[in-house]
Amino acid sequence: MIPLLTCITLLFLLLTKTMRKPGKLPPGPRKLPIIGNLHQLGELPHRSLQKLSQTHGDLMFLQLGFTPVLVVSSADKARDIFKNHDLAFSGRPALYAFAKACYNLSCVSTAPYGAYWREGRRIMVLELMTAKRVESFRHIRAEEVGQMIAFISGTAPDPVDLGSAVFAMSNSIVSRAAFGVAGGGGAGKGRSFKEIFGEAQSIAVQFNVADYFPGLGWVNRVNGVDRRLEVNFRDLDGFLEGVIGEHRDRTAADSGEGDIIDVLLRVQKESELTDDQLKAVLLDVFVAGTDTSVATIVWTMTELIRNPTVKRKAQREVREIAKGKPMVEESDLQKLSYLKQVIKESFRLHPPAPLMLPRETTEPCAIDGGRYYIPAKTRVFFNVAAMSADPAVWENPGEFSPERFEDSDVDFRGKHFELLPFGAGRRGCPGINFSIPVVELAVANLLFRFDWKLPEGVEEVDMNESLGIVMHKKTPLYLIATSGNN
Repeated sequence: MIPLLTCITLLFLLLTKTMRKPGKLPPGPRKLPIIGNLHQLGELPHRSLQKLSQTHGDLMFLQLGFTPVLVVSSADKARDIFKNHDLAFSGRPALYAFAKACYNLSCVSTAPYGAYWREGRRIMVLELMTAKRVESFRHIRAEEVGQMIAFISGTAPDPVDLGSAVFAMSNSIVSRAAFGVAGGGGAGKGRSFKEIFGEAQSIAVQFNVADYFPGLGWVNRVNGVDRRLEVNFRDLDGFLEGVIGEHRDRTAADSGEGDIIDVLLRVQKESELTDDQLKAVLLDVFVAGTDTSVATIVWTMTELIRNPTVKRKAQREVREIAKGKPMVEESDLQKLSYLKQVIKESFRLHPPAPLMLPRETTEPCAIDGGRYYIPAKTRVFFNVAAMSADPAVWENPGEFSPERFEDSDVDFRGKHFELLPFGAGRRGCPGINFSIPVVELAVANLLFRFDWKLPEGVEEVDMNESLGIVMHKKTPLYLIATSGNN
């Protein structure tokens, strides 16, 4: 044990020496030997970092193990970086679990900046997530939202776990759009795609010593992490191999571009896309289309239950616009201005990915008007949760008030840096066009078809957050749904 600690200490001193560069680093809290500031990351890192930034500033420099980290916590500092230094900040750190689960970092979201990433991004933006392609899935969204409404109707008068119902709906939408079948089917030893995908996400967000102490990846062979990754990757790869194989086996008469795999197989014939890269892009589609939508719908309904005046106002609008119809249709959504304000406010208070995926600087960079020097290979967190709760930008930032957007042009598509639920710049989330119609259509119909209340004896909603890349509620949202007056 002593020789190991000695080696770690020497490595720490060597790395610290090599990272010293001309120029001033941003301020930050004091570091402990070896672990740096790791001890200051609590159960919810975005909240711990938000609190630290209130003391040390909107540009804060940390040392997490041997990894230098920059934390950006204000819209002004984010605007400077995205507008003036986006290229230098467009890298991705090679996180251990992502490298294993994402086909050696072949997911567009995790790929290093370079030629492959540019081609993958082009496929996502110009082939998979175009307005025309997303529009072609309209009937899937309508059918699956209808299935969710039918399921909730059948639960009365018992409370319904709204998160589970919303996940089933969102998972079926993405599965049908990607695979042509609802739910993702089964794989491996009877595990569903939902189970496999959920396990992969669980492993990805857990602390991994190799991400902060280079050279200690062997620890994952001892603590069981490698075994979990290998089992889950085998099941994941087996499932994707199966559904891709089924699409390849279609006869010429059955072939076409009915789902996303069909599109990717056509793109593969026209490019150098490998099978592993094709599977990795499919994983990106699921991340973009499922988790963010589920979290946003549940948080929105949570805030509406806590704010009955807002809920009644949103319901009046929805029921007036869709009056006489069995359901709210997508053609109605553009008329629901207050509902859109409600969802914006939900994004502000509960950004789906509060720290976004971390970036990494690809080269040394002077930021904040040359005031600070950031070394290459610095990991970068944009704390969008802190930005969207900044009292210098938002009046009464802790209140759920959709009216704040009534006469505001602030949007969430990456141009207004005080509201960045989908990120910004080159590495902004390309799945926004896929996710937003699902969120709006689901919330509109939940308000249109039902009146909602807390179960008997429950006086308030637990607002605790769970640890993850996407920020979900820690406890399920159970509500009682009764038929609304529509």
